[in-house]
Amino acid sequence: MSLAPFVRTMGRGPSRGRSLTQEEAAEAMRLILSGAAAPEAVGALLMLMRYRGETAGEIAGFVTALREVLPPWPGIAPAVDWPSYAAGRTRGLPWFLLSARLIAQAGLPVLIHGQNSHQATRASVRDALPLAGIAEARDMSDAAALIARDGIAYLPLSAFSPQAEALLRLRDVLGLRSAVNTALRCLNPAGAECSVQGVFHPPYRGLQTDAGTLLQQPRQCVIKGGGGEFERHPTKEVELHLQQAGETHLLTAPALLDETRRLADEHEPSAIAALWAGTLQDPFAEAVVTGTAAIALLTTGRVKTLDAAQAEARRLWEARVQPARTKS
Repeated sequence: MSLAPFVRTMGRGPSRGRSLTQEEAAEAMRLILSGAAAPEAVGALLMLMRYRGETAGEIAGFVTALREVLPPWPGIAPAVDWPSYAAGRTRGLPWFLLSARLIAQAGLPVLIHGQNSHQATRASVRDALPLAGIAEARDMSDAAALIARDGIAYLPLSAFSPQAEALLRLRDVLGLRSAVNTALRCLNPAGAECSVQGVFHPPYRGLQTDAGTLLQQPRQCVIKGGGGEFERHPTKEVELHLQQAGETHLLTAPALLDETRRLADEHEPSAIAALWAGTLQDPFAEAVVTGTAAIALLTTGRVKTLDAAQAEARRLWEARVQPARTKS
């Protein structure tokens, strides 16, 4: 068994080469995961795929093969799948963690999964988990137990798919991201009905939406988010690629604030805990949290319109704790 036929299919040249079908991509990934593929061929395949442009079929095929070797999810699936695989070098604090926690406290269990240790921000996602009140799981079973206890858990990629993590880390060798990064955003390892995904480059919104359709994902929303995460910038319009029951709807969420401000800010990481506790008052950060939560609520079907989603997210935020107002 060799990856050579798949590499040849893609690399024959502009007129004769083509992208892989969904079935071919799945077979290629099975071969890679088996350990039988030469590392040079793995790199060649992934870079040819990047050069040609990833297709929804290739992403769906990769996801299909990756799912076949995942540990089974124990118990009831969470309501929301929240992948977090962005490099995040251009963003500030991961306020979206508080959005995920807000969704969980609304009775919609959330699994965040990702690979974030390489981030070069003031606080990586994994660094910020304790500040956001979110526990990190050791494995699938531990994640299920944490969700049963807290309604939310973070599961690092290394804890449920070391093979996929090794493929993701090829970026350090090849110098470029690959289709594996896209596939992991669509992986949904716990089989949640709803998946919320962020991208950095806008064309990937349609790609991941189409892959979700091929994978028969019941509910999904993809946005261009802060640093590539599922996080809404409150001073900009946000285009939603909302997928429900096999149909895709393009919606535009209006700006929530009339000001100019970057997501990258000067807050210390401790601000995440302070914002949740109510000891920090920052309308911009609060708008990031509630605006992101609103899109997630809309995606789950809990609410039917953007206005209702924003109102519900605001209500949940105000009810999360009794804020201790700072003295002026």
